[in-house]
Amino acid sequence: MNRRDVTRLVAALLLSAPAALAETTDVTEIAITYIVDHPAIDAAQQGMLDALAEGGYADGEKLALTVQSAQGSMPTQLQIAKEFAGREPDLLVGISTPSAQALQSVAGDRTVLFSAVTDPVAAKLVETLETPGANITGTTDKQPFEPTLELIRTLLPEATTLGVIYNAGEANSVAQVEALGDAVGAFGFELVEATAAQTAMVPDAALSLAGRVDAILIPTDSTIVSAIESVVNVGTKAKIPVIASDTDSVERGALAALGFDYYKLGWLTGEIALRILEGEDPGAIPVGALDTQDLYLNASSAEAMGVTLSDELLTTATKVIQ
Repeated sequence: MNRRDVTRLVAALLLSAPAALAETTDVTEIAITYIVDHPAIDAAQQGMLDALAEGGYADGEKLALTVQSAQGSMPTQLQIAKEFAGREPDLLVGISTPSAQALQSVAGDRTVLFSAVTDPVAAKLVETLETPGANITGTTDKQPFEPTLELIRTLLPEATTLGVIYNAGEANSVAQVEALGDAVGAFGFELVEATAAQTAMVPDAALSLAGRVDAILIPTDSTIVSAIESVVNVGTKAKIPVIASDTDSVERGALAALGFDYYKLGWLTGEIALRILEGEDPGAIPVGALDTQDLYLNASSAEAMGVTLSDELLTTATKVIQ
């Protein structure tokens, strides 16, 4: 049984008898939800749980944990949020923008902690990053596009068109694509957009870019990242390099990414959770962010997509997948 199966089993057991668990000992109840399953979200969740455990809140001991995925469905996400809020746990946690928004909409005066939200201000989760306000705070995975565009230019000196696939119904994704559109001109790219409202639509969105772009960039969009393999498949067949914004996607076949380690981001989220559980006002805790980016390269994907990786890039990479 893998970790995801164990997590789901724990969630099912807790849903069937959360009160009984709470009565057996003095436990802190935390409810976690996320919009869709994929490795970056898994890594963020594990990092948070490990930080909590190191801080004295180990699952099954001082911590009663409930975890549910919305499986890519926003109606399901809203239903989970309402169910969680009705149980009044000590902390509501949303990993991804849609999950955080759903929890915030029903939380009332309960505390919400978010992780892996790209633009918490644009998503109307917080007033400012420095002073979130109300009863919410968390961590952001927002990062500037300029270093990634410079990387793409280094990888593809002759490229002129850059495709981007995103969920136009997700506020953070729209904000990212607007920022990307403002940035590409300085690097000599024309941006070509393709949208996918659901995971099942991602393959068609990727196919729509074949023959139209020299490379594809995937932003930190949960809908698209959850189906990154389908984009990689199109990129491999059409010889279109696929660049990601999260390092986990390189493990899954993307050619390269200059991005964050989501386990580290989750750990930072866990540290903020500990501060909240120890009595700090969440609205006064600044939104956390990592201050370094890691370069991941996939050598086999580079060969399959027709890209030669220079010795300089290979030596400076944090990790090279063969």
